Amino acid sequence: MDHIAAAEEQIVSERLRRKLQEVNAAAQTQLSPIQDHINFTLQQAYFKCAYECFDRRRKQEEISNCVEHCSVPVVKSQQYFENEMAQFQERLNRSLVVCQDKFEASKLQKIRPEAINEMESCVQKSIEENLNTLPHIVQRMKQAFNITN
Repeated sequence: MDHIAAAEEQIVSERLRRKLQEVNAAAQTQLSPIQDHINFTLQQAYFKCAYECFDRRRKQEEISNCVEHCSVPVVKSQQYFENEMAQFQERLNRSLVVCQDKFEASKLQKIRPEAINEMESCVQKSIEENLNTLPHIVQRMKQAFNITN
C-alpha cells in the first residue's frame, strides 16, 4: 500500500471514529431517561423492598427469598435494556460491515478518492438510518417500563 493510500485510509478511519462518537452521544442523550429510571426509580424501590425483608421474626432463608424477589424488577429491566442496546449495536455493526465490503469492492474498480467518498456516504446513511430507530426503541422501552414522561 502506498503512503497516499495509507494516509487516506487513516483519514477515513478517523472520520468513522468521530461518527461513531456522535452515535454514542446521541444514544446516551436519548436513553438517559430510561437509564435514570432503572438506576434510580427501580433501584430505590428495590432497596426499600429489601429493607422491609429484614425482620427478626423471619428465618434467613425467608429474608434471602424476599430480597431476591425484590431484585426481580431491576434485573429484568436491566436485561431488557441491555438486550435492546445489543440489538441496536448489532444492526449498526452489520450495516457498517456492508459499507466496508462495498468499499473494498469499490477500491478494486474505481479510483481511490471515489471509493472513499462512496464509503463515507454509505456510513453516513447507515448511521442516520440507525439513529432514526432510536426514538422508537426508546418509546418501546418507556412503554415496557411504564415511564410516562
